[in-house]
Amino acid sequence: MEEYDRRGPERFFAEHGFAPTTTYELVVDDRLYPPKAILGTAYEFATGKRLASGDFEGGKSGAVKVLGQLGFIVRAK
Repeated sequence: MEEYDRRGPERFFAEHGFAPTTTYELVVDDRLYPPKAILGTAYEFATGKRLASGDFEGGKSGAVKVLGQLGFIVRAK
C-alpha cells in the first residue's frame, strides 16, 4: 500500500503489471486500494517472484478471500 501511495495509481499499475479494480476495494485507514494489485505486489515483495494478473483470481475466491482471511476489509465497489 505504501508503494501504491508513493507512486500513484497509474505508475503503480504500469510498474507492477496490474489494472484498476472494477469490482472490489480494499479499505485501509479510510483509503481505497485495488485488492488484486496490492496482494500481487505484496507477493512480489515477499518472494521476489512477479505474478501476472492472469496468474491468480481477484474475486471472491481469490485475492478478496485471501485478504479477508488476513483480517483486511474488502468491499464491493
